[in-house]
Amino acid sequence: MKKLLATVAALVGFAGAAQACPNWSMNPTYGSYNLTLGQMRSGQRVGLQAGGNNYVWNCPNVNPQTDTGAGYFTSAPDVRIFANNIEGNRLILRVNSNCDSALLINTGTATWYYDDDDAGNLDPQIVLTRPRSGQIDIWVGTYDGGYCDANLIIQAQ
Repeated sequence: MKKLLATVAALVGFAGAAQACPNWSMNPTYGSYNLTLGQMRSGQRVGLQAGGNNYVWNCPNVNPQTDTGAGYFTSAPDVRIFANNIEGNRLILRVNSNCDSALLINTGTATWYYDDDDAGNLDPQIVLTRPRSGQIDIWVGTYDGGYCDANLIIQAQ
């Protein structure tokens, strides 16, 4: 019986820890946007607060296919976009901020991507070279766990 209780307690503890990680099934903090190719070519900007308290590499549900630097993110996505007719274009997601920000996304193919500084000036950028139309969840965090004002820029080329 003690073994069963210990197993149940461990599973409950793990479920609680997983819930404190980036989770694409949660509602986004700063909204959902249906974006056409024309809107994305013009560029879209969303003001938000970067940061969070979930260290990305402590989250077993997140396995980015790109960078491996530090990053702290919220559980809920900051922004969710539904990209329409994006095939054949590049989708660029970047952040402008006054801190060392980080970017985490989950695409409609359930692929995670992370970046820390590819946009220069301690700002992140992820370029999807073969994006598919559909849902993309976006988290804007920070490298050190702090918080700062930031702008997420979404652009197609």
